[in-house]
Amino acid sequence: MAEVKAGDTVQLHYTGTLLDGTTFDSSEGRDPLEFVVGSGQIIPGLDTAIPGMTVGEKKVVTIGADDAYGQANPEMRQSVPREGIPADIPLDPGTQLQMQTPDGQAMPVTVVEADETTVTLDANHPLAGKDLKFDIELVKIDAA
Repeated sequence: MAEVKAGDTVQLHYTGTLLDGTTFDSSEGRDPLEFVVGSGQIIPGLDTAIPGMTVGEKKVVTIGADDAYGQANPEMRQSVPREGIPADIPLDPGTQLQMQTPDGQAMPVTVVEADETTVTLDANHPLAGKDLKFDIELVKIDAA
């Protein structure tokens, strides 16, 4: 039976959870995730867990933050004057917003806290600094 190797295109079903069991993403009810193994299309810790698997094989993989979305970078948090944000924009902690960088790129940010004068925004990936667990099942291999 064929085993996955770097450069193969694979399809897999997955459920990603935090270590407390909270699900953050899943392919359930959707097409399987397709990617080229070793190409950097997915987080490194998951990419390195796939080689050697065979079609139909299931595996549980725990990935530390450094091999997932990295550690949270304190420099990616910024407080801005509340007056610079339109009044109709919700500013409840946890709210996801889109900001625009000086060069015009869209950047997702999360509201961390807000008071009468300032709003603290976090541009780190929402899963930065978190260890993750994936339940995966390899569905298909297209050899390189």
